[in-house]
Amino acid sequence: MWIAAARPKTLPAAVVPVAVGTACASAVGHVAWGPALAALGGAIAIQIGTNFANDVFDAERGADGPDRIGPVRAVSAGLISAAAMKRAMIVAFAIATAFGIYLAAVGGWPVVAIGIASIISGIAYTGGPWPLGYHGLGDVFVFAFFGLVAVCGTVFVQVAAVPALAVWVSLPIGALATAILVVNNLRDRTTDTRAGKRTLAVRLGRGGALGEYVALLVVAYAVPSGLACGHAWRLLPLVTLPLAVIRVRALVRAVTGLEFNACLAGTAQLLMAYGLAFTIGLVVG
Repeated sequence: MWIAAARPKTLPAAVVPVAVGTACASAVGHVAWGPALAALGGAIAIQIGTNFANDVFDAERGADGPDRIGPVRAVSAGLISAAAMKRAMIVAFAIATAFGIYLAAVGGWPVVAIGIASIISGIAYTGGPWPLGYHGLGDVFVFAFFGLVAVCGTVFVQVAAVPALAVWVSLPIGALATAILVVNNLRDRTTDTRAGKRTLAVRLGRGGALGEYVALLVVAYAVPSGLACGHAWRLLPLVTLPLAVIRVRALVRAVTGLEFNACLAGTAQLLMAYGLAFTIGLVVG
């Protein structure tokens, strides 16, 4: 049950930014494998800790009731106690902090700031007195932390700088990571509304959320085209465009929980395929 609570299908959102950031470091300088692997370990630990936090805090706020159509949440289903889940959350963030101490020794105070902000945001997404996800800010923070912060931070700890290329390549990664959240929130729109969870999907409605999903994919596929001048390999992510079209069509048709869950997993797979292509394109080109 702990593996399910860690939500492994969401982990591409942690792995891909580090992979693309490391490829970007290779393109502008060199790869430092110690910091790269530590960034990967820290990112995965923060993602798992955030998933544990969401499980317990959503249960406490009543967002995961018996009519939930997404995967079973451990605390709300009574499979894991709230106290045990909070302890697991603390352990996950402690592991992330251990990686962060090493990275801080490499990169200095900016890494400390990134680590603290990432952990606070992970908890504050559904926890605390003013949970971000309940006020429609989840999409903004996912875009920022899984895109700009994760990619640029990975580059910084390896080359001690944040080149313009790092900022540009972070945008499509943040966009696709946010697209995963859009599917999640679109699926849970009815139960979130009842629980007072005012996600962007609740605020925008089904049509608005679908529009956001498409817009995020447009951003993801526009950026490589802008970076391709003299570097044709950077167009490699475009090979995944047919997969993106399939994902859009599936989400437009989705009605049942199973269909939304398949769309969520499919969007995570799209992020993985896109990230792999972008990583190869940056290294080779």
